[in-house]
Amino acid sequence: MSDRTEIEGLQIAPELVNFIETRALPGTGIAPGDFWAGLSRVLHELGPENRRLLERRSELQRQIDDWHLARRDQPHDHQAYRAFLEEIGYLLPEGDDFQIDTGNVDPEIARVPGPQLVVPVTNARYALNAANARWGSLYDGLYGTDAMGSPAPDGGYERGRGARVVARARVFLDEAFPVKGTSHADARRYHVHNGALLVDDLPLIDPAKFVGYRGNPRAPDAVLLVNHGLHVELLFDRAHPIGAHDQCGLADVKLESAMTVIMDCEDSVACVDAEDKVLAYGNWLGLMTGDLATTLDKGGKTVTRALNPDRDYTAANGDPLTLKGRALMLVRNVGHLMTNPAILDRDGNEAYEGLMDAMITVLIAMHDLKREGGNSVQGSVYVVKPKMHGPEEVDFAARTFDMVEDLLGLARNTVKIGIMDEERRTSVNLKQCIAAAKSRVCFINTGFLDRTGDEIHTSMEAGPFSRKEFIKRKDWIGAYEDRNVDIGLECGLSGRAQIGKGMWAMPDMMEAMLDQKIAHPRAGANTAWVPSPTAATLHALHYHKVDVFAVQDKIRAGGRRAHVDAVLDIPLATYRRWTAEQKQREVENNAQGILGYVVRWIDQGVGCSKVPDINDVGLMEDRATCRISAQHLANWLHHGVVSTDDVMAAMRKMAAVVDGQNAGDPLYRPMAPGFDGIAFQAACDLVFEGRTQPSGYTEPVLHARRLQLKAAG
Repeated sequence: MSDRTEIEGLQIAPELVNFIETRALPGTGIAPGDFWAGLSRVLHELGPENRRLLERRSELQRQIDDWHLARRDQPHDHQAYRAFLEEIGYLLPEGDDFQIDTGNVDPEIARVPGPQLVVPVTNARYALNAANARWGSLYDGLYGTDAMGSPAPDGGYERGRGARVVARARVFLDEAFPVKGTSHADARRYHVHNGALLVDDLPLIDPAKFVGYRGNPRAPDAVLLVNHGLHVELLFDRAHPIGAHDQCGLADVKLESAMTVIMDCEDSVACVDAEDKVLAYGNWLGLMTGDLATTLDKGGKTVTRALNPDRDYTAANGDPLTLKGRALMLVRNVGHLMTNPAILDRDGNEAYEGLMDAMITVLIAMHDLKREGGNSVQGSVYVVKPKMHGPEEVDFAARTFDMVEDLLGLARNTVKIGIMDEERRTSVNLKQCIAAAKSRVCFINTGFLDRTGDEIHTSMEAGPFSRKEFIKRKDWIGAYEDRNVDIGLECGLSGRAQIGKGMWAMPDMMEAMLDQKIAHPRAGANTAWVPSPTAATLHALHYHKVDVFAVQDKIRAGGRRAHVDAVLDIPLATYRRWTAEQKQREVENNAQGILGYVVRWIDQGVGCSKVPDINDVGLMEDRATCRISAQHLANWLHHGVVSTDDVMAAMRKMAAVVDGQNAGDPLYRPMAPGFDGIAFQAACDLVFEGRTQPSGYTEPVLHARRLQLKAAG
C-alpha cells in the first residue's frame, strides 16, 4: 500500500481513512483530528505492552516445554507439575472472594436465559438474519428440519407431518402454559376478559404467564405469553392455510429465540487487510445505526432484508406494550495476537488488530448509544474478547477500554467485556480473570475446540495425545465445564452476566440437538451457542423446560464441583497400541477437516461455513475446529505416532475428497492433482509448522497465505 495516508504518526490505508471520516465519525460528535490522535495514542502507548504480553506467553511456553522434556521418560507427577506451574507464575493464587459489580446490563444478558448466535459480521445477510432471529416460528422449525423425523427418501416429508407439527406445538404449550381443566390441543377459542387470558373460558394455571395481546380482546390476532422470561406469541389467522384448518385458527407459534447475537470480527471471518476490515466495520456500523440492508434473489424476486421493527401489543392491564424485534448484539473483537496491515505505527510496524478493533468498534457503537430504541436500552456496549491468556491479559483489555472510553468521552465501564474461557491459562486462573474486569464482565463461556487446541499446544512435549474422540471422554473436560459455571456463580454472575456453553456444530441434525443440548441449561448455563436461527428457536424450547436460575441456585448451594488439579490432568494417550487402520483413520479425519475449511478460507475468504466432514455430515467450521485438528496432527508427528510421509499422503488423498465434496461450487478451485495451490500449501503449513505456531493458533498461517493469494490477484 504505497498510497497510505499519514496521520498522527500512523500510516493508514486510504479506504480505512475514508470509512472513518465519511461514515463512522459523522453523528458521534468526535472530530476526525481528535479520533486519529486518540487512535495513535492507543496504538503507541498500549502496543509495546501488548507485545510484552505475547513475549510472556512465549516464555511460559518455553519453560513448560523444558519441564516436560526433562521428564520425557518419567511418569507424569501431578503434584510436581502443579508446583512448577505455581513457581513460574502460570498458576496463580485465587485471592479473596468477591462479587462482580457490572452495571447497566441489558435484560437479555442479565435476566433472560436463552440461545446465542455467533455470525460473521462481514456477511450482511447472515448478520441481519441473526439479529432478526429474536423471534422464530416453532412450526417452521419443527417442519423444515429433522426435529420431527428425517426427510423421506424422495426429498419430501411423510404424509401428515403438518398435523404432527401442530400437535407437537400444542404439547409444548401444555407444558409451558397449562390451562385449568383443558388442553391447548382441545382449545377452540382464546380471548381476553378483565385482563386475563381465557382458553375456552378457562384460565391458565398461572395467570401471570399471560402478558398481552394484539387486536380485539374477544378474538385477538395474537396472544403474548411468558415463561422463564422468554415470550411466546400465538398468532391467529383463519385466512392462513394453517389457521384455516385449525379449530381455533392458530396459524403459528412464535418463540423468542436468539436473545443475544455475537457479531463476529474474529474466528468466523477472514479479515486480513484494510479492505476486509472496512467491510466488517461497515456492517457493524449499519447494525448500530439501524439502517443495514441487503438484497437477495428469492424465487425470482428481489427481496430486501433489513432489521425487524419492534413488536407492539396491548398489555394485560390495557397499557401499550412494546417488545424488541431484534436480538441484543455483542461484537467480538480479535484477540491480542494478530496485527493488520491496514495501519502501520510510527516505526513501520503493523498495528495490533485488537487495539484497532477496540477503538473503532466502540466508536461505531456510539451511534446506538445516541438513539432511542436501538440495541442497548441500558446504554452499554458489549465486546467479546477472545483468546486471552490469564488475568494480566484480561486486565490489559480492561485498561484498553478505560483509555478508549476516555478518548471517546464515554462514562467509565460503558464497555462490557465477554471473557472467553478457551485458553488453559485462563481456565486455571478463571476467578482471577473475572476479578481483573469485575466491573465490566458480562459473559464467560467455554469452548471445547479452542480449549483443546491450546491444551495440546501447551502440553506438546508431554507426549502423544489421545485420539480426538477419546480426548472428549477424559475427566479434564468435564472439570473444565463444571468449574467455569462454579466460579462464575461464586463471583456473582447470576442475574448480572451470561455463563455460556459452546456450539452445536451440526446444523442439519436438529433431532439430536433437541435430545442433547438441553444438557447446557441443566448444567447452569444461561446461554449456549447455536448454528442458525432455526436452531435458536428449537433450542429455546430447552429454556422453557429448565429454570436456569433455579439450577444455578442449587449448584451454588452445593459448592464447587471441580478443582484445578482435575483441569491440569493432561489428556495424553495412556493406551498407544493403535492399529495402522486406527491411526490412518484419525489422520485422514483431521486432514479432511483442515483442508475442507482452509480451501474456502484462502480461496474465497470464507471464515465460517458448513463444511462436510469425512462422512459427509455438514459441520459448522471456524478457526477453532481447524486449530484442534492441526495441533493434533502436529502432536502425533512430533512424537512419531505417524510419519511426515503418512500425513502428506493423507493430505493429498483428502484433498481429492474435498474437491469432490465441492464439485458443485462454481467458485471452487480444485487442489488435486497438482497439490501446488496456495490453499493446499496453507493446510500443510498448519500441520507441519503447527508445533511452532504461537499457542497453536491458525491465524498467522491463514493470514499470510490469504494475503499472498490476494496479492497474486
